[in-house]
Amino acid sequence: MRDVLDELLSVWRAGGTAGLATVVRTIESAPRTAGAAMVVSPSGSVAGSVSGGCVEAAVYELANDVVQTGTPQLQRYGITDDDAFAVGLTCGGIIDVFAEPVSRRTFPELDAVAQAIAAGRPTATATVIGHPDADRVGRRIVLDETAAAGSLGSRRADDAVVDDARGLLAAGRTTVLTYGPDGERQGDGMAVFVASYAPPPRMIVFGAIDFAAALTRQAALLGYRVTVCDARPVFTTQARFPTADEIVVDWPDRYLAAQQAMGAIDARTVICVLTHDPKFDVPVLSVALRLPQVGYVGAMGSRKTHVDRLDRLRLEGLTDAQMSRLASPIGLDLGARTPEETAVSIVAEIIAKRWGGGGRPLAEVDTRIHRG
Repeated sequence: MRDVLDELLSVWRAGGTAGLATVVRTIESAPRTAGAAMVVSPSGSVAGSVSGGCVEAAVYELANDVVQTGTPQLQRYGITDDDAFAVGLTCGGIIDVFAEPVSRRTFPELDAVAQAIAAGRPTATATVIGHPDADRVGRRIVLDETAAAGSLGSRRADDAVVDDARGLLAAGRTTVLTYGPDGERQGDGMAVFVASYAPPPRMIVFGAIDFAAALTRQAALLGYRVTVCDARPVFTTQARFPTADEIVVDWPDRYLAAQQAMGAIDARTVICVLTHDPKFDVPVLSVALRLPQVGYVGAMGSRKTHVDRLDRLRLEGLTDAQMSRLASPIGLDLGARTPEETAVSIVAEIIAKRWGGGGRPLAEVDTRIHRG
C-alpha cells in the first residue's frame, strides 16, 4: 500500500471510495511480492500494480466490483491455460489478491497510518482476508509497538493477532497469519494479512571514496536509507555523496558503537566497509561482527588484504564464528572493474543474502526464480 498511498489518501480525504487490491500471498514465481497494491479511484484512474501486467485488467474489474457491492473479496490468480484469453500469470506463479473498498467509513485510521509512515514510525495493519463469518472479512486493526486501534471481531482474536503482528513489525515482515475462527493459535479458518510499514532499511557505508559514491546511488534505488561515514572531513561531504541521506564525519568504530547503543541497528541493517585501510576497517569490523543482529557485513579489499585483516581481527579477540559473517572480498564475481560495476556486484550480493539466492545465472539453475 505504501506505493499507492498518495492516490488512496486523495480519494479518502475527498470523501470518496476507492478500490484497493493488495497482493497478500505469493506462490512460486510471482512477479510482485506481498504488499504490492493497485488503487482504482472513483474516476476510473489506476495507480500501482499487482502483477506487472499479467492480470491487471482482471484485478481492475475486481476492485471496481468491491466498490459497487461494498463486499471485500479474496481472489487467486494462477497459471494461464491454453486459452490465450484466460486470466493468469504467464510466469507460472500464483498470487492471492485481496480487494476491498476503502473510505473514511471502512478505514477510518488511514490518515493516521499515512502520518506514521511519513514520520518513519513503525506501524502495521492486520486485516481479516478470510473467515467463516463473512461479516468479519475486511475488519482491521492498526497497531504500532505500544498501541492498537480497531477490532477483528473478538477480544481473543485481537489479542492473538496484535501480539503476533508486533513480532512481524519488529522484523519488518509482511505475511498472512492463520488462526481458528476466534483467534485460536492452533486452529484454522481465519486468515489475517499483516502489512508491516517499518522505516526503510539502513545501509551504512564506511569510507568516503568513489566506490562509496557509486554504492550510495545503487542503494538508493533499492530503497535503503544510506549513511556515509568517514573520519576525514575533506572527503566526507554532501557534494560528493548527493544521494546519501546522511553524511557523518566521525571515526567509523565510534559511530557504529554509538548507533548500536541507540538501538539504531537492526536485522535489516547493511554495513559496507570500503576503507581498506587497517586503521579504519579493523576497529569498525571489530564492532560490526560482534553485533547481535545485522543483515550484512562486507569489506572491500584484495584477497591478500582479506587474509591480513582476518589475522588482525583475531588479535582483537574475534572468533572464527564471528568472522564467518564477513563478506570479503565484498560483492559477487561479476568481473566488475569500475566503481559503478563494483557497486552492482555489492548490491547483488546483498540481495542474494537477503533472499537466499546463489548468485548464478538463472539459465543455469532449475530452482524457483523468486524466493521468500
